[in-house]
Amino acid sequence: MTAGASAALVLAAAALVDPGDEVLIADPSYPCNRQIMESFGARAVLVPTTTAAGRFQLDAASVRSHWTDRTRGVMVATPSNPTGTSVPAGELAAICGTARERGAWCLVDEIYLDLGDHDEHGRPQASVLASDPDAVVVNSFSKYFGMTGWRLGWCVVPETYVPVMERLAQNYFLCASAPAQQAALACFTRESLAVCEARREEFVRRHALAVEGLEGIGLPVPVRPDGAFYVYFDVSGTGLTSWEFCERALREAHVALTPGRDFGVRTADTHVRLSCAAAADELREGIARLGTLVATLG
Repeated sequence: MTAGASAALVLAAAALVDPGDEVLIADPSYPCNRQIMESFGARAVLVPTTTAAGRFQLDAASVRSHWTDRTRGVMVATPSNPTGTSVPAGELAAICGTARERGAWCLVDEIYLDLGDHDEHGRPQASVLASDPDAVVVNSFSKYFGMTGWRLGWCVVPETYVPVMERLAQNYFLCASAPAQQAALACFTRESLAVCEARREEFVRRHALAVEGLEGIGLPVPVRPDGAFYVYFDVSGTGLTSWEFCERALREAHVALTPGRDFGVRTADTHVRLSCAAAADELREGIARLGTLVATLG
């Protein structure tokens, strides 16, 4: 148990990397992931994942093509922030297999896993542990369980790493908040799980609403999300950079968005992240305001 998923990432980085190691991470991706690795002396190698076919995610082929003698691990987030896309189970197993063959580790951030879409049979997305029991997994109570701000997460590691992580935790954090741990027990009641699952289904509807609304005003969504609560859309057709678009959206339409440059290099100027954490009516209103802005740009 850790003080949020961020603390789990800090402990994992402290345990896994040494100065000069290289870690493969998707571009775009959550910026703190690479910055935490770099704070322990590693070099985060951003692997381009800009094709729609690749769903803005790493695959085994891209991992192999960017592997060097200094590569020590691969870091995957599925579903991902900012794109809301997941790595297919078979591809994730192949990524982990590639790392294992080379004597490296695979760290998977599953903080949005339970907010992933279910398949046609109603089955949830599986943890990477179903295919690779040696993967290092990070997760949190913040997203699916809605305990944002309680700072409670967890990390699953191979048994040999448990004493290492315990010693690191004793020095960095002592322990996760005891009141937060007691509060989190309420997440596992039948009533709480029903609420959480209803909220996941609501995010599925909001994704559809946002994608349809954005494309209706001329802002294409290259890859439809299948998890988390984000939509990553393309603003290159507006003639503005993502930063300029977000500035004008805030100033003229009073809509807050996040530019692509927060998440990587390749889509820094062309893509923008929209969060579906707002209510459906607010999403409709926000997209309508963006439509007015886009019309003036035309």
